[in-house]
Amino acid sequence: MEQERFAVVDLFSGAGGMSYGFHKHTSFEVIAAADAELGKPSTGQGKLQCNSTYFKNIGSMPVRLDLTSVAPDKLRSKLALSDQQHITVLAACPPCTGFSRANPENHLRDDKRNSLVRRSAQFAVALSVDIVVMENARELIRGNFKHHYEWFREHLESHGYNVFGRTYMLSRFGLPQIRERAIVIAAKQYLPLHTLDSLWDGWGAADEALTVKRTFEMISADADGFDLYPDFSSDIVRRRIAAIPKDGGSWMDLLRRRDADELLTDAMKRIVAHKRFGSYPDVYGRMAWGKPAPTIKRECSHVGNGRYAHPEKDRLCSVREMAALQGFPNDFVLNGAAVSNMYRHIGDAVPPLISYQLAHLAHWILTGKQPRIKDILLQGANLRQSDIMKKGQQELFYD
Repeated sequence: MEQERFAVVDLFSGAGGMSYGFHKHTSFEVIAAADAELGKPSTGQGKLQCNSTYFKNIGSMPVRLDLTSVAPDKLRSKLALSDQQHITVLAACPPCTGFSRANPENHLRDDKRNSLVRRSAQFAVALSVDIVVMENARELIRGNFKHHYEWFREHLESHGYNVFGRTYMLSRFGLPQIRERAIVIAAKQYLPLHTLDSLWDGWGAADEALTVKRTFEMISADADGFDLYPDFSSDIVRRRIAAIPKDGGSWMDLLRRRDADELLTDAMKRIVAHKRFGSYPDVYGRMAWGKPAPTIKRECSHVGNGRYAHPEKDRLCSVREMAALQGFPNDFVLNGAAVSNMYRHIGDAVPPLISYQLAHLAHWILTGKQPRIKDILLQGANLRQSDIMKKGQQELFYD
């Protein structure tokens, strides 16, 4: 007789990065999801096309729903769930744009979307879930507007949950990317509260497994989006990229060239004149073969937005290459949306490599059965069993 699976609901589901990890775990079933498909607040619902990508990979279509306007006690009916349906896990990953330090205004202005963190706690209580998982920008816990997280924690604690939140470099758990994120786990007080730290206790991933080179080598030739990337819009952009040194070069290297004045953009010239470089050298930069990727952000669809050029080829990293660096396995379907939206789907997502670990963590909390380290590795991603070693035998890149 087939064992009944634990029910999962995914709010702000995007292209399915969080759902995918639970979908691939045999003990969970994702029974409902919701996303408003907002590319930008100004574009309106449906423009992001993420729900169709979700459907291709998870097998169910999310409800197109603006969760800012849904009362917590009405959420079940909006998701077409019966009052009798027990929901074990709520995945709630509200937009991180309002917290992220990538937007300098976020240090000064409390984005109205940040209130969705509080709303997530209310949804969890209304649905009476056993476990809540959330991933967001590190500023959720450490930024100027961390009061939203503190309200979230206090609300859940007052309704019988224990809550744990911490920021991590996700390369600690095998993601081949310098990505610092907040991970929050909440569980009803009668359950033990394990964390990613306890899941990986005593273990680490080999340095080699975290590099761009290894990650690209693990991509299968028939993976969706393998050769899909936008052409540069102008000849000068092509020439600029071609002039940047291979394997980790930057536009800063162009300063030594005789044709620098022609190749540099006006913004680059202003930066040089004022000597205010900050993180700007990463713009138009190439990734390096022997290092993890930089943070893959939602606007990774142009080389002018970060260090997103291929280490060797004169182009942007492809949709599949970006996806692999973001922990998506080879069998995740990416096609079917505008190319710019595919890049947004990837940059916005919870890395499936991490969500698969969160699914194992949730199963451990629910059953008391600690998973073996080899069982938490998502097939088709960059990690192999031989990459996992006793902690201390490798030197992590972020140390």
